[in-house]
Amino acid sequence: MGHGARVLIERLRMRQSNVKALGQHFLNNEEVLDETMKLANVSSDDHVIEIGPGPGVLTERLMDTGCSLTAIELDSGICEYLRDTFPKINLIEGDALAVKWPTANKVVANIPYQISSPLIDIITRTPSIKEVVILVQEEFAERLVVEWESDKGSLGMCTMLDWDCTFEMRVGPHCFSPSPQIHSRLVTMTRIESPENSKLVKMLIRQAFSQRRKKIRNTLSKAPKRISRVSGWHAKAYRDAMQSIDCDFIDERPEDLDLEDWLELARLLEDARAAMG
Repeated sequence: MGHGARVLIERLRMRQSNVKALGQHFLNNEEVLDETMKLANVSSDDHVIEIGPGPGVLTERLMDTGCSLTAIELDSGICEYLRDTFPKINLIEGDALAVKWPTANKVVANIPYQISSPLIDIITRTPSIKEVVILVQEEFAERLVVEWESDKGSLGMCTMLDWDCTFEMRVGPHCFSPSPQIHSRLVTMTRIESPENSKLVKMLIRQAFSQRRKKIRNTLSKAPKRISRVSGWHAKAYRDAMQSIDCDFIDERPEDLDLEDWLELARLLEDARAAMG
């Protein structure tokens, strides 16, 4: 039998300064942890990465599965606590946005909310990761999954190219100690096969949504800064191709386009470039 969330949080708090402890909200609800583990379906065959383990409430559950677990924690004091509490833990001390990640097939984590967006980028760029279960701020989850039409943005539209994302359990402030002033949400992500031109599509989406109130004909008339990183493209080829195409949605705003429209726009650009030789 494990320690349980509340015991682990109390043990960590006893080792922290009162000032520092006030700024951290730790998940202490066993039902949310149960649901996280159910969604993650972790087995001894999995290699899991946990980001920001904190007091180890999820770490304990993951280690009990017999999986190969790597936890990444920035705070040196918490790292010391984790090594004392879980002597067999495989722990990387450092910034999850900067350290080298091991090869793993799953990410299961209550991730630090302030780095949610760049973490999604890193997870996406780590091809070995096929399944993700994360607890994030509800507002971020809505933009990630594009739960509502008003949630359309570069984050969700780009994520759709690589992941099938699903809204899961809603987690209230009372599930944390101390209680934050926001709701959270569990999200599952399953990797899908990305379209061949996904790199170009993402550049178009990000540039268009950087000025989301303007028509895409105007925002996309200028070549994306890193267009040369897409095989076969450079700034002049892009400008010439963009000037030559016409389609029903070229005078729409980015939030009016569905993912299929962005894929069609990229295809039209590639066809135009090919025709120019």
